[in-house]
Amino acid sequence: MSIVDFGSFVVDLTSRSKGFPVPGQTILGNSFRYGPGGKGSNQAVAAHRAGADVTFVTKLGKDAFGQIALDFYRKEGMNTDYILEEEGLSTSVAQIMVDEESAQNAIIVIIDACGKISEQDVEKCRKLVESANILLLQHEINMDAQYRVIDIAHRAGVRIVLNPAPAAPIPDEIMAKIDIVTPNETEAEVLTGIHVANAADARRAAECFLKKGVRQVVITLGAMGAYAFDGVREELLPRIPVEAVDTTGAGDAFNGGFAMALDAGMDLFTALRYGNVTGALSVTRYGTAPAMPTREEIDRLYAATYGTK
Repeated sequence: MSIVDFGSFVVDLTSRSKGFPVPGQTILGNSFRYGPGGKGSNQAVAAHRAGADVTFVTKLGKDAFGQIALDFYRKEGMNTDYILEEEGLSTSVAQIMVDEESAQNAIIVIIDACGKISEQDVEKCRKLVESANILLLQHEINMDAQYRVIDIAHRAGVRIVLNPAPAAPIPDEIMAKIDIVTPNETEAEVLTGIHVANAADARRAAECFLKKGVRQVVITLGAMGAYAFDGVREELLPRIPVEAVDTTGAGDAFNGGFAMALDAGMDLFTALRYGNVTGALSVTRYGTAPAMPTREEIDRLYAATYGTK
């Protein structure tokens, strides 16, 4: 069994301060760090640390920021055979501001290299995608490349999990090829037109996804927890109470832990619990990819929260 994560790498440029500046204002920050990030990369790292066999596909510029990615993956022991590089492109970056008082964040992502994945790049990865158990996707690569990858995976019978973030419209013919969609409440509203403020709203949004052909739906709801629906059974799983210091990357941690559990043969609702645990652990430490928990940490909190499997 294996996961292919076809997505984005960006270098996170993270500043921490008390509060955010308003337009026209300059404030003094308390710290600055840079390191590996991007939704695709974060989710791949989360799944890898959770124990899954993951191959990550992305595109970098041949620059200093791209070297940060390669150095990090090699240190993590991750497969770098499908990390694409191209001269003349810049590795993507994210400017992240973290409010130390609330632990909330504001992010600007500048996509370059991983937003220019060509048809030839996709073809280089065709056999890899066709042999996967799960294809994990997000919205930080160019959509034409994503749609080609979805079509390849769908034709090969690969289970497709799409985290539609950042929110973007998805054609119905593409949506019908998705097995599981995992938006947060804001992304669910963009894709369905339904404002999600409670479990009843989540159910209506999930039904809308199912009508479009999606097989199963997971909606992360922040402080309210996470919701899953498979057309028959539904569950709203409460948030696990932890002391949050940085919520950046929490959704990515959730998706990585969730994908790991699916790849291991667990059902939707058990995988939901693994995602919930992984996301909860990630907010107790600073950063994105470096904050992803290990399988030992995940299993410990899972047992303490839900008991034995």
